[in-house]
Amino acid sequence: MRKRKQQYKLIISVLFIWFFGHLAFITIDGLSNSEENADIAVILGNKVNEDGTLSKRLEKRLECGLRLYQNGQVKKIIVSGGLGKEGFYEGDKMREYLVKKNVPDSLIIIDNFGDNTRATVKNTIKIKDSLHFESIIVVSQYFHLTRTKMLFKKQGIKNVSSASPVYFEFRDFYSLFREFVAYYLQ
Repeated sequence: MRKRKQQYKLIISVLFIWFFGHLAFITIDGLSNSEENADIAVILGNKVNEDGTLSKRLEKRLECGLRLYQNGQVKKIIVSGGLGKEGFYEGDKMREYLVKKNVPDSLIIIDNFGDNTRATVKNTIKIKDSLHFESIIVVSQYFHLTRTKMLFKKQGIKNVSSASPVYFEFRDFYSLFREFVAYYLQ
């Protein structure tokens, strides 16, 4: 009986270390913004409010992607999102934001069918040859970037880096747990 308790303690300790080690890794990885240049930025969508304005989280992602463009780190931007329950295509709203910030419309590629991370990766890969890109900077919240980069690498894009906005919410704790599970289910 005592030996069994020790085994349970060992298993629980290993799982605890694995779980919190993974959370630490995705947090550090996600907060380590790329200083490198890339051919294209892929900004993942998020909620558009019922009145058509961007959620704060989405606006911060766009600000981050805009900085990459303004700093000359990327030449073009893919904005990817789906049709939200509020009735707006995230990609269209993201493009509007960037155009208002003086990004030429010709440098923005809209993916209105990227309603989840896998779809965004799949849709980006479909247009890879026509856009002639070899490198990507993925823009999303810090907790989302490790898994997104892994999905791109699985699709053959080897030069993938990331950038995240300096924006945190209480729900990030839930999102970290969700990303732990999602990472291993990919």
